[in-house]
Amino acid sequence: MKEQITYDIFDKVDIRVGTVVSVKKNEKARKPSLVVEVDFGDEIGIKKSSAQITHNYDENNLKGKQVIGVCNFPEKNIAGVVSQVLILGSIDKEGKVILVHPSQDSENGLPVA
Repeated sequence: MKEQITYDIFDKVDIRVGTVVSVKKNEKARKPSLVVEVDFGDEIGIKKSSAQITHNYDENNLKGKQVIGVCNFPEKNIAGVVSQVLILGSIDKEGKVILVHPSQDSENGLPVA
């Protein structure tokens, strides 16, 4: 387990629901990755991420899927892609990512608590 944090620290993390609107391969990445654009609603808009999620996801099964993302990290250049959001998922024993998503359709941009 990681170091404990206070609620005040956790409260600074802006976690939201969004819908994947586009997916393409990140051809410049050393490890197989996808460039994913997610619509987080009117307040935040569409954000881009480079994600190493190709074991379970591709252009066909990810577009239109709702995901959970951290929206207030600073931008980071990952293999030529300016990543603006961290899409959340669990990581299995083999290192494969399983995305976290709402159990019901949710409005884009809703905060996660």
